[in-house]
Amino acid sequence: MARNSQKADIDRELASLSPDRRWREWMRRIEAVLFASASPVTRDALARVVGQGASVDLLIEDLEADLADRPYEVARVGGAWLLRTKPSYAAVVRAASDVGGQSLDLNEFDIAVLAAIAFHQPISRDGLKDIFGKEIGRDLIGRLAERNLIGTGPREPRRGAPYTFVTTEAFLTAFGMESLRDLPDAEQLIDAGVVDP
Repeated sequence: MARNSQKADIDRELASLSPDRRWREWMRRIEAVLFASASPVTRDALARVVGQGASVDLLIEDLEADLADRPYEVARVGGAWLLRTKPSYAAVVRAASDVGGQSLDLNEFDIAVLAAIAFHQPISRDGLKDIFGKEIGRDLIGRLAERNLIGTGPREPRRGAPYTFVTTEAFLTAFGMESLRDLPDAEQLIDAGVVDP
């Protein structure tokens, strides 16, 4: 979430409120910031709207509990948080809202290439060619980069120093992961029949 160039003049400590009301107000402030932000919000950014001694992590936990019976939830993505609609409400949101611009619109091969990048990053186009047995077109890489699902990683330490590709925070957000540790391991993929042993 972009910061305003001027610091907001807010009472962070809320000393005039009882401890319970103060905590509740801090939770609401965090909820408001997450609701208004188009991207995940970091702990440091959230700490700017609560009191000095307040634990952002504990406030988030209480907010999650408070939202348990709501159609949206707090999700942790790459060390930051966002509000998102619970997956069980996806169909009704699509039926009643214009969310077409938010769709990833990826075909099966696009997802396979994205998964290969996620599992093998940083990986070059040559590395992808080794996995798929064919050249991966610049147009596919461009589409994934345009959707901000991948970015460039370090250059390979070999002649020509080709670029490598890595996944982004937007990848984690799109697939509902907190970090790459949430990717399934090889055994899970074999058990699911996705990968041939």
